[in-house]
Amino acid sequence: MKGIIVSALVLASVPAFAQVRGRVIYGADDRLDLYQTQNAQLRSLADSTVALMHSYAVKTEGGVSRLTTTPYGSGMGLCKEEPFYSQVTAAFCSGSLVAPDVVMTAGHCVTSESACADTKFVFGFAVQEKGKMPLAVPTKEVYGCKKLLGREQVNDGADWALIKLDRPAAGHAALKLNLTGAITNKTPLVVIGHPAGLPTKIAGGATVRDAAPSGYFVANLDTYGGNSGSAVFNATTGLVEGILVRGETDYVYRGSCRVSNVCANEGCGGEHVTKISSVSGRLPGIMHRDRAAEISPSLAALMRSLGADGEARP
Repeated sequence: MKGIIVSALVLASVPAFAQVRGRVIYGADDRLDLYQTQNAQLRSLADSTVALMHSYAVKTEGGVSRLTTTPYGSGMGLCKEEPFYSQVTAAFCSGSLVAPDVVMTAGHCVTSESACADTKFVFGFAVQEKGKMPLAVPTKEVYGCKKLLGREQVNDGADWALIKLDRPAAGHAALKLNLTGAITNKTPLVVIGHPAGLPTKIAGGATVRDAAPSGYFVANLDTYGGNSGSAVFNATTGLVEGILVRGETDYVYRGSCRVSNVCANEGCGGEHVTKISSVSGRLPGIMHRDRAAEISPSLAALMRSLGADGEARP
């Protein structure tokens, strides 16, 4: 894991996560905005993911909550040809709904009760229509932290946190997890979250590279800082296999601006994903009453949508 080196000017304009945890593009850039897929199962999975935002960045005015955003391209000092250059950022981490009122994320995203209290969990921070940025969401889609249920943060190991929301998440289904804990090399993967704090991105075309490490596995996911806490799904079963937590440097300089760091699919160090088995034992009892029902339908259509060859397809 290499640190990100950027100018003081750029650092002043981006969330703290970008200074700490990097990610990288492996092979082709497989990231899709929500509007770019009509796959119902993908959209359903995305509907159960959340953006973590600082409380001061969410301004509630009656039934609408306005989001404090930063221009992505200029704010990050990127070259103008960089994908999503004209979009905005607002999230500092990602998460997923694993029980009606419980969100799962990375441990380094929520480090204490006070940090949890200062975080808003926002559903629907996504580009639903080309060119239309999500500068606000319905207030009903914004949740607070009632309690930090537990967390763990081990360098080169498991990294997770469970947060009890201030109320059940209405209209959003809890995701299904691979409670067997088994994960093998070459398992096809999809990640959904907020790379660099951007609106929801869906990225497939990835696989498990090394399932052997204790507490985590290594994959070639197209992820960035801000994806920390993202749910990583088995692209065949739709079950959550883990939580995106660490990876390579996001960007490299090309002259005076920056572009995404690109590695071969088997190159660089890979992205680290906390195994769901590291956290499933700490989930509330509601997650264990229906263990036999935790197998979702096949997502063959999902693979066709994302491209089994790693090429994203709208």
